[in-house]
Amino acid sequence: MTENNIGTLEEEALKRKERLQALKRKTEDSKENQSEIGGNLPKPKFRSYKPQDESLKVEVLEDAKPGNVEAEVQDQLSAATSKVVIEELDISNLAPRKPDWDLKRDVAKKLEKLERRTQKAIAELIRDRLKQGQHDLAAVVNIATNK
Repeated sequence: MTENNIGTLEEEALKRKERLQALKRKTEDSKENQSEIGGNLPKPKFRSYKPQDESLKVEVLEDAKPGNVEAEVQDQLSAATSKVVIEELDISNLAPRKPDWDLKRDVAKKLEKLERRTQKAIAELIRDRLKQGQHDLAAVVNIATNK
């Protein structure tokens, strides 16, 4: 049995060795490809830096020129002075909301759940009273709703 285990261990070692060699070849190939692709690297853009090297001076961008600020300000001033006529005015949007509107909104889901539970409890009470021997359905429902 030990000879069989030794044989499988040697086979696994050989497989590992082959995988490592394949990985090494793959990394060497990728390094060669990177050196070939080196011409496709992004070129730097110099906005505020003036390079010393002559080959990099081609990549220097021109200084930014400011836009016409006065024209922009005049446009905004003329837009501010023109009167906008509102054709339709919805008064309900102008009315202030009640101070507790957000509280009511937040509690609404909880109240719905509570209402469902209340209805289930009333139905359960009615069933219990019917089981106790009160066979008049209308009387049982009226007693349950009056309490």
